[in-house]
Formats: sequence, C-alpha cells, structure tokens
Amino acid sequence: MGLFSKIFSRKETGEKVGGMEDFMSLVRVYFQASIASSLNITNLAMLPDLRMFKATLHVPTVNNKLGVGEKNHCRKMMKEIYNMDDLFFKEIDQSIRKNCRKMQDVQTYMIQFQGFSQDLMMLMGNLMKFKLRLPSIFKKAIYSMTEKTVSDIFNKNDFKDPGVLKTVVAIRQYDKRLGFSQQWITQFVYQVVMLAKKEPKPDEKDEKAGK
Repeated sequence: MGLFSKIFSRKETGEKVGGMEDFMSLVRVYFQASIASSLNITNLAMLPDLRMFKATLHVPTVNNKLGVGEKNHCRKMMKEIYNMDDLFFKEIDQSIRKNCRKMQDVQTYMIQFQGFSQDLMMLMGNLMKFKLRLPSIFKKAIYSMTEKTVSDIFNKNDFKDPGVLKTVVAIRQYDKRLGFSQQWITQFVYQVVMLAKKEPKPDEKDEKAGK
C-alpha cells in the first residue's frame, strides 16, 4: 500500500505513490496548513486533510503555531515527489493572505477554489481534447500546449461554443478573486494532466480486479 493511501485511509488498490489523488490531497493539505498559520487556527477539526496528514506523519507543531511545520513538511514532499517550484507555494500563500482575513472567509474561499479548479480542469480537457492523447514522453510539447490553452482561456474572446464561453467567464471571475498567475495555473494543470495520463484506464482496472 502506498504512503498516501495510508494517510487518507484509502483501501489497498495497488496505486502507485504520487498519483493524481495523492497530488490533490497534498494540495488540499498545503492550502489548509497555510490557512491555519495565516489565521492562527488551533482547531484541527476545521481542517480534516491537515489533521490526517499531521497525525499520520507525526508532524510536530512549530513554536506552538499550527500550520507552520505542516506547510514546510508538505512543501518538501511536493518538491521531492512532483518537482513543484517555490512559485507554486508562494502564490497559494499570497492568495490566502488576500482572501482569508478572518475565519468567516475560509469556507467561501475554499468553495471558490473548488469551483475554479473543477471548471478549469473540465474546460482544459474540452479545449485540448486529442492533444491529451500525446504520450507522456513528450513533456515539453504537452507543457507548451497546456500553457497556450491557459493563455487562450484568459485572453481569447471569440469562443464559438456558448457553454465554453460561459465557463471561460466563470474561470476569469474566480481568478480575479483568487489571484493566481497564468504561470501558476499552467503548472497546476500540467501536473494534473501528466499524473492523469499515468492512471490506469477503467478497462485496465477491470482486468486487474478480475485476476
């Protein structure tokens, strides 16, 4: 069983450590740790992913302040496993400082980020379509295509499909509040795309289950 399968109480599935679910789980942990340190939150019950992460990996509290040590631990893991750079974490911290100035802001902020990331991934999949079939070995090409598609979402205004245009407008509105750069968004989407390409397809899972 993978390390993160233990962390997040998933059943043994034979998934590799460092898959897409693990990445998204660690992203949530980092967000929650940053919120905790920024707002001086002491109640771990409010931050379920952080609580599981802290308890399972026995991450000590630094200077009696929740979130500081957990952020450092999570950042180190994400750098080692996914090669995430400092910009990724810096922009999350900046976004949280800008939007979460009191406890009441936290739930609204997390709902906004969830809506933003869901709309973004759905739209990227729609716009990139067949390009996503490119084998994972062509990393530079996939990154360039991801970068261009993200740029189109924020700068292009002649989308013909009304559904696409509606989602584009929603993503732009979300990001006005969240404040992530196109570079950050490209890195986030690219990482998810590359990890998704490594996930076993449904028929492969069925074959393994039948053995």
